[in-house]
Amino acid sequence: MAELSSILKQATGVIAARGEGVHLYDEDGRRYLDFTAGIGVTSTGHCHPRVVEAAQRQVATLIHAQYTTVMHRPLLDLVDRLSEVLPAGLDRMFFANSGSEGVEAALRLARQSTARPNVVVFHGGFHGRTVAAASMTTSGTKFRAGFSPIMGGVVIAPFPNPTHYGWSEEEATDFALRELDYLLQTVTTPAETAAFFVEPVLGEGGYVPANTRFLAGLRERADRHGILLVLDEVQTGWGRTGKFWGGDHFDARADILITAKGLASGFPLSAIAARADLMEKAWPGSQGGTYGANAVACAAAIATLDVILSEGLVQNSADRGAELRAALREVASQHKNITDVRGLGLMLGNEFRDANGDPDGATAAAAQQEAAKRGLLLLTCGAWGEVVRFIPALVVDSEQVKEAGAIWAEAVTAVTA
Repeated sequence: MAELSSILKQATGVIAARGEGVHLYDEDGRRYLDFTAGIGVTSTGHCHPRVVEAAQRQVATLIHAQYTTVMHRPLLDLVDRLSEVLPAGLDRMFFANSGSEGVEAALRLARQSTARPNVVVFHGGFHGRTVAAASMTTSGTKFRAGFSPIMGGVVIAPFPNPTHYGWSEEEATDFALRELDYLLQTVTTPAETAAFFVEPVLGEGGYVPANTRFLAGLRERADRHGILLVLDEVQTGWGRTGKFWGGDHFDARADILITAKGLASGFPLSAIAARADLMEKAWPGSQGGTYGANAVACAAAIATLDVILSEGLVQNSADRGAELRAALREVASQHKNITDVRGLGLMLGNEFRDANGDPDGATAAAAQQEAAKRGLLLLTCGAWGEVVRFIPALVVDSEQVKEAGAIWAEAVTAVTA
């Protein structure tokens, strides 16, 4: 009898039968508040009527039109619509299926357009599980161990993580920029450095936001040395952080932007956006893929953008995120195990540490599991699994935020009493 790989581990024991908005229902009809959103994917909630209608209409018309063989209208319309939300100057696009594929496409473009072999990534970053993307990932050894040799040409620099270092944001930023300069002097010369790859908020690395001075420092060094700045907005894009792009919080200007996850409300779709002069330097045949820019996924992405803009979901992310942050901080104030509540918009993490100040993944996992038993689905992240993250769909309302906060308070009390 065939079975799933035993290595696949579920964060909860729920077998989902249907979803609606921020709720999932199991096969027995029990309702759960889903504050995982499929790891930040179902941006408009489960089965938003406008997304469902667009996908159903497209399925009945054209499911697959391979886009290096023929072109199709949903892709052309999506490209036109993305000009409404993409940062200025990023006017050329390539589509794939997953965030990892988007990262690898950006890596290939960066190397080809600069004719330089090396890239700099930042400690704690997550860029994917495929070989090149995993080689650029430093949020945990589980993503890159056991299949060496991994891809070369990747150099790791510090990320300004105040909690990890036990410093202020200013001190952590000074250190990160100073060490980046040292790295460029001692490990990868600027003449051989194609790009800096950075998440505006560390995702799997623990929901740690960057800051304006750090990203400005990257931009200045990139401009000075002819290095590209690549923003990995796979998790932070599409309103997740309370602005359309996570980099918008910090006035970050990217040469290449990577997006996926919330782009199509659950349909597999990713993309990179770049300046025309860079995209034109990609080598012939270097971009393609059988399922990339699937017609149904593109139709869903257009509907997703319509919902986000017409329903004011970016502002809702900011407003509901402020309410959720306040609720989480109230819980943290009553439990010394939670030493930090951080993030942006509806991308918030709760960090657990023990009495010695060490990361406490065991208590974080226990709280996450207890919340699931009480009807609130959450995920953990961080190098030690010490952070419990809240990433509900952008359609979440105030009452649902209150309900989640109440369940979280009960769960934390239950495992720390």
